[in-house]
Amino acid sequence: MLHAVVMAGGSGTRFWPQSRKSLPKQLLKLHGDRTMIQGTFDRVRDGIDAERHWVVTNRVQAEATAAQLPDVPRANVLVEPAARNTAPCIGLAAVRLLADDPDAVMLVMPADHVIEPAAVFREAVGRAADLVAREPETFVLFGVPPTYPATGFGYIERRDELTGGAYRVASFREKPERSVAEEYVVAGRFYWNCGIFVWRADRIVAALERHEPETHALLQEIASTIGTGDFDARLEELFPRTNSISIDYAVLERAENVAVIEAPFEWDDVGSWQALPRLLGADDEGNTIDGLHAGWETKNCIVRSTDDKHLVATAGVENLIVVHTPDATLVADRTDESAVKKLFERLRELGLDEFL
Repeated sequence: MLHAVVMAGGSGTRFWPQSRKSLPKQLLKLHGDRTMIQGTFDRVRDGIDAERHWVVTNRVQAEATAAQLPDVPRANVLVEPAARNTAPCIGLAAVRLLADDPDAVMLVMPADHVIEPAAVFREAVGRAADLVAREPETFVLFGVPPTYPATGFGYIERRDELTGGAYRVASFREKPERSVAEEYVVAGRFYWNCGIFVWRADRIVAALERHEPETHALLQEIASTIGTGDFDARLEELFPRTNSISIDYAVLERAENVAVIEAPFEWDDVGSWQALPRLLGADDEGNTIDGLHAGWETKNCIVRSTDDKHLVATAGVENLIVVHTPDATLVADRTDESAVKKLFERLRELGLDEFL
């Protein structure tokens, strides 16, 4: 049976001041009338029943996450007691699924991406699940054909073709310099790694046993208490001791049986406020406006307000990001991708935790 597992523990610091520890990016409405995490589950609802929807989050966000997902059984909201990156996150979900379904197949997704059209995404997931059914040892990834030489994404290099538009993976490449990224785009055999996976739960657990034995042992101890009164205490005690490592480093870059399917869908990781023009478009002056705004001689700005009764007015400015919330307002240089994250760290250094 195919299960949808959504990783939803991120903080979304690049979307400050609207994204906060208790209300991160995935719980915001950045595209359409549904929040990011609601849209993620909406995409798979037609193909995967709600009782096989799972979400892994943290204790700060757990209640708000569950409230946004009333169709997801409360027992399917897994709460990490500590942030340990994606390998322990996925491992925890895998051992929990196996307690209910020894033949579980996992569709693993981040909670905060925009993917369209949903029907095309579901069809691609079906092809990945078919491949796993034929080759149970295979770990399937989705690769997005690069549309520009991005330096902020990891890349997957493909080699020989399998059936159904899938390819064996030749290598993984870290976030490259621009000149290298340009070479990847021209080569035509590289994809952006969008962090969406399909595989059997028992096989990913076995791979963790092989490549991350200490983490595997801790997960197995946790798994032995599933369904008992000791589960929460053992999870609290043991999970923080797992190795904080991504699933890419822990397993995928070490495994030989990895395949990539070229994504036939449109994908956006919505990584920062810079994504709003891609999602919402821009006016003739290059401005993307989401909220009540009046501007004069304003060009190439991103303006967002969470209060439809609060006017944001701009004059004689360009290349700015302006985000208004009830207790904090951001004004930043649009051309500096890292500015908001750096500012977030500065607020922490200043002890302004009530605004984080």
